[in-house]
This record gives sequence, structure tokens and C-alpha cells, in this order.
Amino acid sequence: MKILAGIHPVREALSAGLPIERLLVARGASGARVQEIIDLCRQRGIPVRFEQKRVLDRLAAETPHQGVVAVGAAERYADAEEVFSSARLVVVLDGVEDPHNLGAVVRTAHAAGADAVVIGQRRAAGLSEAAAKASAGALAWVPVVRVVNIAQALDRLKERNFWIYGLDERGPEIYDQVELREPAALVLGSEGKGLHQHVRKRCDFLVRIPLAGRIASLNVSVAAGVMLFEWRRRRQAASAPAPEDEGG
Repeated sequence: MKILAGIHPVREALSAGLPIERLLVARGASGARVQEIIDLCRQRGIPVRFEQKRVLDRLAAETPHQGVVAVGAAERYADAEEVFSSARLVVVLDGVEDPHNLGAVVRTAHAAGADAVVIGQRRAAGLSEAAAKASAGALAWVPVVRVVNIAQALDRLKERNFWIYGLDERGPEIYDQVELREPAALVLGSEGKGLHQHVRKRCDFLVRIPLAGRIASLNVSVAAGVMLFEWRRRRQAASAPAPEDEGG
């Protein structure tokens, strides 16, 4: 976790376009320069939280923070247009807030051959040190795109002829029977809440993984792995050479 404390360092980081996960502002802090930083963060979709001064004191250690502390991302985010223009398979996370789950999904996506992972800016885990550690190095190989709105990102993917597959425990399609087309986006929601309604509406297919036990759903990274490796299995089968005839 990278910490930037003080008005000038935070303002310079924002001006330079450095990846910022969130801004913490001490309750009661005011002034034109503090407000400018708050406004810049809100314009860029960076979450702003108002906390007790002792929270900022702890994060900043001995560095004077002047009422503002920025928490930086462990890695830079990729450009959406660059990723979408060349990807064949992307994983989209709708409201996954646990950084360990994010890191695990990135690791699984890399292992299965997916091209990128897409996350939202709000109510979603970002590229923190915890996510980087859980990815086991996969963040160096898998671009992560952060978008303001997941539903709008799906619309942009649809404009590029992506097929949208939403993983949903109530979905009518079964994961190993549904037709998998390319380019494709696999959308997974958070545990407990699942996909948001406005995200569900944009899916071309709603797919479920039948479960034998009494638990209604899988961990999001496990569910991603099941679906991603089914995609990989079919892709490898389609590209395998046909067996030669043995006739004499």
C-alpha cells in the first residue's frame, strides 16, 4: 500500500496521473487547497472518505499530512480502449469488494488465458497490495481495467461485438452446455449479492454451475476458474488437428 501524505504530494500525484485508490480527508479539514484535491478526486471517480484525524495520523506515520492522505494502487490500470480493441476474452467483476478475491481471479484469468480483468471504481476492490499478493505475480501479465460504470462498460463491449456471459445461480443455461462465442466477456458478481439487475439485463446468456451440496454458490474466484477453464477446454478442442483416417 503506497501512502502519500500532505497537500502538495497528493496534488502532484493527481496531476501526474498516478494510480490512486482512495483519498482520506480528516474530518474538519477545510480550505481551498483541500477542496481542490477533493474536487479532482471526485472528477476522476476516486473515492473520497472522511475519517477521524487519528486514522490519517496512523497511515502517515510521522509525515505531516495537512488533513489529506492518498492511498495509491500497487499497479497501474490499463486503458479500456486498448484492451477492448484486441481482447478475445475478458473477465468483468461486478461489485467484488474483497481484494484477495480480486487477486485470485486475476491469477485464475492468467492461468486460463484470459486477456484482461475489468473492475468498477466504486464498491469494488482495487489494485491494493493485498490484491497484488493474492495474484501471485499475475498482475504483471494480466491488464486490469477500472471503469466508472460496469453496465456502461458492457455496452462498450457490445459495440465491439462481444458476447456477454453472466454467471448467475438462477441462470437458465448450464456452463458446460451453453454455446461459447468469441469475443466474450464473463461477468461475475459478489458473493451473496450476485449480479446487479442493470448488469444482468445486459447479459446475452445467464449461466449457472450446478452444485451438488447445500451451499448455493461458489467463491467468485472458484466460479471464475470453472467457467474460464471450460472456455479453455473448448478452445483447445476446436484448435486440435483432426485425426487422420486409418484406411488403406
